[in-house]
Amino acid sequence: MNLTDRVAIPAQVMARQVGQETVILDLASGTYFGLDPVGARIWILLSEGKTVGEICGTMLDEYEVERAPLEKDVFSLLQTLERQGLVKIEEA
Repeated sequence: MNLTDRVAIPAQVMARQVGQETVILDLASGTYFGLDPVGARIWILLSEGKTVGEICGTMLDEYEVERAPLEKDVFSLLQTLERQGLVKIEEA
């Protein structure tokens, strides 16, 4: 994965906010995953069709964090979601 890649959400994957958490559910497999408010913000940005780099740029603008750890955390979350079948990484 690199910063120019986009992340697609499969049609069978739904997300809903429940209190402070966003719950992602794959209707086909029953797999679900919970996101805290920061993870939920990343989910919103990827659902808007932004590249991984654009997601990181927006997060840098909105949160007080250094670029390297932020990119590492975003990559880690996206890889976890991909392993769960909740997103697909589309290489540029």
